[in-house]
Amino acid sequence: MKTETVDGVAFETWTVEEVQKAFDANDIVLIDVRTPQEYMFEHIEGALLFPMSFFAADKLPSQDGKRIVFHCGSGVRSARVATACAKAGITPIAHMEGGFGGWKAAGKAYMGTDMASGAPMRVAAK
Repeated sequence: MKTETVDGVAFETWTVEEVQKAFDANDIVLIDVRTPQEYMFEHIEGALLFPMSFFAADKLPSQDGKRIVFHCGSGVRSARVATACAKAGITPIAHMEGGFGGWKAAGKAYMGTDMASGAPMRVAAK
């Protein structure tokens, strides 16, 4: 994990491996800030959806003892949301480097869509 500073505000950037380890241990809340359509097509199982277009830092769920980690498709939107949270005084806060694309590239399991039926399906880790 590294600390990033954007517009004078600091937040953490976690690797895919760090996120998976903490998520599997139930140490973090993982929030997907992509659109509902992106989330429905494929997402990390167990990640909450809070789209950037509807995002309000003061409406985040309380997670005593758990750090909130955001992710999007590539890491751009989640960095913006993390910056907004840090500016709103919500700390510690983090986002996942590389976003969902990085998660898939690392061969991690996720929920996808069966293109033949449109039904959700688990895509196993590689």
